[in-house]
Amino acid sequence: MTVAWLAAGAVLLPVVAQASTAPAKTAAAADPLPGGLGPCVPGSCPDPFPPVGNGGIAGYDNGINVFAGGDFRVRGKAAEAEGRVVVLGSFDMNKSPDGSQVYNVGVAGVGSRVPPPVGSDYLVTGGAVTVATGQRLLAEDGVVRHAGPATGTIVGTSTLDAGAATPYLGLRQQLSDASQCYADTGSGPRPATGTSVNEGGRTLFTGDGSSKLQVFNADFDLVARGGGQQGIEFRGIPAGATVLVNVLGARRTVNTYSGTFDDSDSFNKLRNRLLWNFPDASAVELKGTGQFQGSVLIGNRASETDVTLPGVNGRFFTTGSVTHRSLPTGGGGQEFHAYPFDGDLPTCGTPLPSEGEVKVVKVDDATGAPLPGAVFQLWHEANGVSGLQTSGARPDRRHGAPCTTDAQGVCRATVRAGNSYYWQETRAPAGYDLPEPGVVGPLVLTEAKAREGVSVTVRNKRTPVVPEVKGSLHVHKVDSRTGRGLPRAVVELWRETNGVPGLQTSGRTDTRIGSGCATDARGRCDFGDLKLGSYYVRETVAPEGYRLPRNPVSGPHALTRANADRGVVVRMTNEAGPVKPKK
Repeated sequence: MTVAWLAAGAVLLPVVAQASTAPAKTAAAADPLPGGLGPCVPGSCPDPFPPVGNGGIAGYDNGINVFAGGDFRVRGKAAEAEGRVVVLGSFDMNKSPDGSQVYNVGVAGVGSRVPPPVGSDYLVTGGAVTVATGQRLLAEDGVVRHAGPATGTIVGTSTLDAGAATPYLGLRQQLSDASQCYADTGSGPRPATGTSVNEGGRTLFTGDGSSKLQVFNADFDLVARGGGQQGIEFRGIPAGATVLVNVLGARRTVNTYSGTFDDSDSFNKLRNRLLWNFPDASAVELKGTGQFQGSVLIGNRASETDVTLPGVNGRFFTTGSVTHRSLPTGGGGQEFHAYPFDGDLPTCGTPLPSEGEVKVVKVDDATGAPLPGAVFQLWHEANGVSGLQTSGARPDRRHGAPCTTDAQGVCRATVRAGNSYYWQETRAPAGYDLPEPGVVGPLVLTEAKAREGVSVTVRNKRTPVVPEVKGSLHVHKVDSRTGRGLPRAVVELWRETNGVPGLQTSGRTDTRIGSGCATDARGRCDFGDLKLGSYYVRETVAPEGYRLPRNPVSGPHALTRANADRGVVVRMTNEAGPVKPKK
């Protein structure tokens, strides 16, 4: 099926629309999405996010991945919405009876595998939660927080909270305003920096090769002739640029096979800095067989969006309502996958302020010597709450990637004047303690200070060197009847290291300590300089004239701080056995 579509996509059909004929060289100011939306919010954010898969949990993200200003409906055979889902209206699940009867929120079986933290809100609604009879809404390890009544089966913690959606109510208008601003400067359509051409078999977006913000205006459906699937291709996009595609018109459809699971497609590589903006559409349809890449913003509060793509890989923000479903003829398993948006978008309504440097200098507390190797994260004060908030519903905004101090102990960043910033130390230099709480700021970069910047010095104390406590273990091998010490028994010592009860000497083994030891004339073997932990003694050769015990392993024996000085004594016995005749 995929090969056939790719072959069809290679045929270039006649041009049906073109949003612009020449790139505009106008520079654009840059800003994030409103409300701190878009970036991954620690949690524990992987860098980079992994491709779509079903491996282990790759990290945790406190950000909103799916937002609906109206209602959220699950129909057909749709499968899951990964990440935090916030719905100002109602959540209604009524799937087809001939498919899976579950829908996952928060944690997805297949996706980026970066869910919200365990125990946090996976689904928040301002209205009711309705799950059809015989079906299950799965929010395992998370919370479904609803302002209206909940009916049906919810797996996870269901919490009635009349103010559940209150922290998010302002986002609807902010997103709607931002969507309009991204498409229209107030004096006309936002100038494009590149061309958007529907060639039938594909829509080709060609950038100018240099602008940090690549703007495209597409006033057509992204469909092949006759409404079929087509490819989506970008060219001339410089590394690190944000791509803003304004899809203009009252009713718009995207029908595509582009995008892959394994990030082999060039389309995938734009994902974290690609935003599809539908500012005016009252009806949006996203369909096809591709793993659609990039975040989606739908600005019309009266809009209805229908999503039947097998995968939407990015943030999904609509100020209207959304229906997640499968097609009447075709497979199920439609999924929203949690991926951040880290792009810089047009600033709305204000000129671009001047820039300056914020710097942190890391030094030794006693000597003042610079310390390389400390890791800092810069945060922008964005939520109006005093102090740094790195998680929760409305955190401050993380600015750029973590920075490691150089040989002079310095981390620096160029930022906008007129804002406040915090440096958060996340890892101390080797041999030093991490300060508590590890945050300095706010550092206020005013217009007056933009030229010289602002700087702060952070001192770290050396980690006290504490000698490692070690101990010993003493094996005493004796006759089971007389208690007499038995020489020439051979024993091995093993340390419990694999987390599996009992001794494992093959496969995923515990750790053998040294070589075997033969008991002396008193029947003793001594093992010293041992780390604290649990140990097993295994007898491999019995003393002459004696039998190996049926179970030759003794343990576990715990070597602790309390008994390290005197050591642990292990008494092991052997029964006399038939003596083999001499040849």
